[in-house]
Amino acid sequence: MTAIFTAERLAEYRREGYYVARSLFDREEIDLLRRAAKEDRALDEHAFGRADGAGGSVRLTLWNHPGDDICGMFARCPRIVDSVAQLLEDEPYHYHSKMIMKQARTGGAWEWHQDYGYWYENGVLWPNLCSVFIAVDPATRANGCMQVLRASHQLGRISHVKIGDQTGADLERVSAVMERLEHVYVEMEGGDSLLFHPNLLHRSDQNRSEHDRWALICCYNARSNSPYKDGPHPRYTPLAPVDDGAIKRAGLMRFSADTQFMAASHRPTSEALSP
Repeated sequence: MTAIFTAERLAEYRREGYYVARSLFDREEIDLLRRAAKEDRALDEHAFGRADGAGGSVRLTLWNHPGDDICGMFARCPRIVDSVAQLLEDEPYHYHSKMIMKQARTGGAWEWHQDYGYWYENGVLWPNLCSVFIAVDPATRANGCMQVLRASHQLGRISHVKIGDQTGADLERVSAVMERLEHVYVEMEGGDSLLFHPNLLHRSDQNRSEHDRWALICCYNARSNSPYKDGPHPRYTPLAPVDDGAIKRAGLMRFSADTQFMAASHRPTSEALSP
């Protein structure tokens, strides 16, 4: 068991709605991921954009099942999977992963939202899910790092409405929440990982810097929370475990030809595709 959560860290996550695991992946591991991702044409060929309503757009690629490529090794890594099992208090399965490609100078913003604001519509009955944001590049205020409202997961699910090409949390309610909860900019180095609750309100600004801000986000659902109906992401599917050395052994292994990326016709218009 290689879970990262002590009793104190677990209490922090329950209280705040998120936890930042600094240097969860070492420099060699994250350098391999960065190089493989930025050289893999499959990510570029299957990418799509989301306009932010202010002239910017974020490109991303999404897939439902982790393979034997380096992204799959991260998603199946026990440092993540065992830790998520602690948070969910259940067997986690892979709900989906995405590579967020927020490019230098052109990367768009994401509006305030909760992931469960979308996943609820997919037939997921309880907010017993967890997302793991792995910083491929450093994430700073200048290049549009993730922002959260501390402890906002305790609000429960908020109604979401259409905002530009995105769907975000009701702005009137968000404005009221911002008067009462701390607004945190989560700056991260490559290899840092942010684990967060699906009801945590979060957003990000446009990237107006000279530096890319790429991130791999792996999302997990609890086995007992398998959706009651078919949706864009899978019902319970056992997750094939790997050991902690699998990432370095995978090296620059890219996506295989049979990887099932989310096809254009099935890309949800109101999906939690950020941050």
